[in-house]
Amino acid sequence: MYKTFTMELAGRTLKADIGRVGKQANGCAFMHYGDTTVLCTATASEKPREGIDFFPLSVEFEEKLYAVGKIPGGFNKREGKPSENAILTSRVIDRPMRPLFPKDYRNDVTLNNMVMSVDPECRPELVAMIGSAIATAISDIPFDGPCASTQIGLVEGEFVVNPSQEQWKNGDLNLTVASTGEKVIMIEAGANEVPEEKMLEAIYMAHEINQEIIAFINGIVAQVGKEKHSYQSCAIPEEMFAAMKEIVTCDEMEVAVFTDEKQVREENIRTIREKLEEAFADKEEWLPMVGEALYQYQKKTVRKMILKDKKRPDGRAIDQIRPLAAEIDLIPRVHGSAMFTRGQTQICTVTTLAPLSEMQRVDGLDVNETGKRYMHHYNFPSYSVGETKPSRGPGRREIGHGALAEKALIPVLPSEEEFPYAIRTVSETFESNGSTSQASVCASSLSLMAAGVPVKKAVAGISCGLVTGETDDDYIVLTDIQGLEDFFGDMDFKVAGTRDGITAIQMDIKIHGLTKPIVEEAIARTKQAREYILNEIMNPCIATPRPEVGEYAPKIISIQIDPEKIGDVVGQRGKTINEIIARTGVKIDINDDGNVSVCGTDADMMDQAVEMIKIITTEFEEGQIFKGKVVSIKEFGAFIEFAPGKEGMVHISKICKSRIKHVEDVLTLGDKVTVVCLGKDKMGRISFSMKDVAQR
Repeated sequence: MYKTFTMELAGRTLKADIGRVGKQANGCAFMHYGDTTVLCTATASEKPREGIDFFPLSVEFEEKLYAVGKIPGGFNKREGKPSENAILTSRVIDRPMRPLFPKDYRNDVTLNNMVMSVDPECRPELVAMIGSAIATAISDIPFDGPCASTQIGLVEGEFVVNPSQEQWKNGDLNLTVASTGEKVIMIEAGANEVPEEKMLEAIYMAHEINQEIIAFINGIVAQVGKEKHSYQSCAIPEEMFAAMKEIVTCDEMEVAVFTDEKQVREENIRTIREKLEEAFADKEEWLPMVGEALYQYQKKTVRKMILKDKKRPDGRAIDQIRPLAAEIDLIPRVHGSAMFTRGQTQICTVTTLAPLSEMQRVDGLDVNETGKRYMHHYNFPSYSVGETKPSRGPGRREIGHGALAEKALIPVLPSEEEFPYAIRTVSETFESNGSTSQASVCASSLSLMAAGVPVKKAVAGISCGLVTGETDDDYIVLTDIQGLEDFFGDMDFKVAGTRDGITAIQMDIKIHGLTKPIVEEAIARTKQAREYILNEIMNPCIATPRPEVGEYAPKIISIQIDPEKIGDVVGQRGKTINEIIARTGVKIDINDDGNVSVCGTDADMMDQAVEMIKIITTEFEEGQIFKGKVVSIKEFGAFIEFAPGKEGMVHISKICKSRIKHVEDVLTLGDKVTVVCLGKDKMGRISFSMKDVAQR
């Protein structure tokens, strides 16, 4: 026997079937919103995973292409590894829910969301967020929830709650807000330069709607929720902490972490760890916990220094940004490059331009989206933090950081009509000590301008942190957090934008939510810092985009032809267009509207290709002059190829002013000649004259 629970949400019915399917999972919600259907499950292992010092939570978002009536592309014809959208959705589900599990819980937990049908009016990502919260809340897994998520769009100046796929794609705001019953716990946004005041209004509109969803979830839990199971706590024993403080005093720990050199701090901590391991040599039960205990000791020390003593580990003021530097053109021959440095965080971004045909193809649940013109990729090698491990390709963190920077820069990019290029920026992390994602925003903005991409405005990014005390009023917001403050603090609030507004937000926290004053202060701080970076660092480096793309970048000429002439340019089985490409070395793209892009690096060859296309698509009229090559000789005349696949005939009587007996007396195969069009003969063939050219 199963139960169905419903609520009206943004003008549509949200339905959760409990007990209908997935009964062996710890918790399962079969979610329906409009015609969008997502199966959401929560499962946990019976015992904790040994040898780890973190909570092993896995979140999956499975995109089944049958949900939109597609058969997967590729050889196997089945879904493969998660798409970028699936990974980003998993992260958005993970980030608000992870802080609500017990900090000393080490059992494996998996939240699985399988998209089974998609209604374009009801985005499956939102359904999965709500469904994961319901499945976990009704399960026996320890969870200090529920939480809820709402999405806000901005269409023609008006907020739209839980927008459709089309509104989400074309609106000026893509905002996702997750909340607990009291506070905001996660913010994710992409925006078209939305002012800070408007963004705050949208955030708290979403927060209020989340309270309705939480009341709905609490009603479900009251009827079908399971009792939470007990678990083996992995907390550090209090007596171990007491023993540590006798061996390493609080003053010693403060001296160890109070430095702006990451390597010095790590060496200090390494020395302390060796000292503790030696002291606890006869405490076998404590030795495996030394690493976690030392982490907790550092955390308490850093938080006390910041919150009570108003001191940061590197000696900066609470609102002070680390030393900044920016430069462009450090990598030769690439289409554009820039490096942005913030303290011990250093990012180099390289821009590559290509024809639109090289945009990324997308095979996902949005039936209207088939390609991405702008791609931002972020790489985080182990050497950037002084570690050694093999590179296995980008992980979820790298994909998430790349997507955040991409989201921040899209609003300022020129349209395809203004700049008919596919654009890829790659951010390489040279050195990392916090906030690399926002450094990559700055470096990418500089790199795009250096490459001659006519961006509308420069974009900068900065991150704020937080340390909280025992009450909601006891907190400190930190501008430009470094790695240590991120590790031991409560928040990483990243905001990117132009001088005129926000283009992206990503907020991660480790506590049970933020009060309204904290959110407002963080957004105000990031605005102040962003304006400083733009005015004092980025603008002096490069103030406006270069007027042209660089020497080594491909050049593109766009022309418009009659769509009915596309077949003439392509030719039978592509013969004509391939001949143009073979002769000139250019790349040619034609869309269904008749827009032709000719791409190459040799201007003369590009001009030749354009001229050939224009000739092929011209309605031939008497008096037009063409240059061509003799490709065939007959008794009655010669055939002249004046464009790939296009020929006309010069009758023997039209070759010379004087009478000739044989065509070969004047012409040979391969001769280059100039001819004038006489129109078409009775058979519809183009007739040329050589002897009448001068008269024209």
